[in-house]
Amino acid sequence: MQADERLALADDEQMAFEVPGVLADRATHYCPGCHHGIAHRLVAEVLEEMGVVDDTICVASIGCSVFIYNYLAVDSVEAPHGRAPAVATGVKRARMDKIVFTYQGDGDLASIGLAEVMHAANRGERITIVFVNNTVYGMTGGQMAPTTLIGQKTTTCPGGRCRDREGMPIRMAEIIAGLGGVAYSARASLDSVKNIRAARKAVRKAFDVQQQGLGFGFVELLSGCPTNWRMDAVKANTRIREEMIPYFPLGVYKDVTEGEGVC
Repeated sequence: MQADERLALADDEQMAFEVPGVLADRATHYCPGCHHGIAHRLVAEVLEEMGVVDDTICVASIGCSVFIYNYLAVDSVEAPHGRAPAVATGVKRARMDKIVFTYQGDGDLASIGLAEVMHAANRGERITIVFVNNTVYGMTGGQMAPTTLIGQKTTTCPGGRCRDREGMPIRMAEIIAGLGGVAYSARASLDSVKNIRAARKAVRKAFDVQQQGLGFGFVELLSGCPTNWRMDAVKANTRIREEMIPYFPLGVYKDVTEGEGVC
């Protein structure tokens, strides 16, 4: 390509979004095609938009999600595996003036941490949960998670998850929505521009209900894991669209500000 052709292309380029100032300018730990970086950006954009960056405390979990404190310039606490909602409960009760959120993967939240998130939600703790669901234990080698789909192959179910043997994948957004202390529960996806825009709105609402003191806010984000799925990023996005979304339907499952139910 000639220099004048490159300049012509540059003139046609448009900025899709501004990088939030709260995001650290550094190389990523994440694998190519991973959606954690998108999730980080959405959280960063929302915190800046709300003007609460300096009053936010993040509770990081164990797994790929633990890296968030390397990229988000807010005060952070690392919780033991699965215990992020319990730690966040303590942080929020000690500092009621702060915005407190956890950032967790499906192995951390829906497996070892299931009791913590369920009880925190039922109590109506004024915290926000950002739950990244990629249907696999990402950091530790690709083992089966509670969200692994039927037929999906992992290192611990190489023949594919079997309904009769391992049961059905857990739908967390629906379960959380059924608990009394929950103000907002929704599921969104990070596979397309349209879905990312909807995900941003869901993340904002999950923080809004905390800021308003209405109760527990929960947002589930369907994410790709090309490395452990053993496919490229394009095929991973296709899998989210064709396999994950049909089983994990997108939508708002509870919103006390607008009436309850899927919309």
